[in-house]
Amino acid sequence: MKTSPAIRKLVEKALYIRKLTPEIENEINHELTRMGYISEPDNEALELLMAEMDAGRIQLVASL
Repeated sequence: MKTSPAIRKLVEKALYIRKLTPEIENEINHELTRMGYISEPDNEALELLMAEMDAGRIQLVASL
């Protein structure tokens, strides 16, 4: 099963700008739908993103 780094790159982008924009969220959802599964590395990246959001270090914003 070949994995794509797309989700991890999107999470990296959100961590870098410290914001989860609707665009990033939509791209993550699109990749998950396209792949039809979630790989372990992608799952770990998404867990990190959620933990950072829970800790208040990443903002959920309406738009950029």
